[in-house]
Amino acid sequence: MPPPFPLPDPMRRALDLARAAQEAGEVPIGAVVTLDGRIIGEGENRNRRDKDPTAHAEIVAIRSAAAHIGDFRLTGCDLWVTLEPCPMCAGAISHARIARLYYAAPDPKGGAIEQGPRLFNQPQCLHRPEVYGDIAAAEASALLRDFFVARR
Repeated sequence: MPPPFPLPDPMRRALDLARAAQEAGEVPIGAVVTLDGRIIGEGENRNRRDKDPTAHAEIVAIRSAAAHIGDFRLTGCDLWVTLEPCPMCAGAISHARIARLYYAAPDPKGGAIEQGPRLFNQPQCLHRPEVYGDIAAAEASALLRDFFVARR
């Protein structure tokens, strides 16, 4: 079922990146970093291709955005991702000083934002972005479900 509002362009792009990851044999997750509404970084899961356990879509997008602006702090930037970030990615989001996190589907098994450790609620977390979930959750969940059904 489509969301009751138009899907924002950054989430639409993140979903396109998730589909590209799937076509490459990766878990279908995509991410986009925006600044003032413009995309300045994007990424898709690349763990298998890069043989890198840290090559999650969020990390790839954050690295791309940091290179684009020439700073490791992404103050004022938004991150759009198709799945609730894991603990590693949540830590990177906090350290990068991302202002707002938008994610599509919750991740009951590995999520760290509103599931599991709820990293941004911990006293050790020095920066907490605004968080908005459940944006295009049905579409993102279907991509993931279809990917894993095909793998079994």
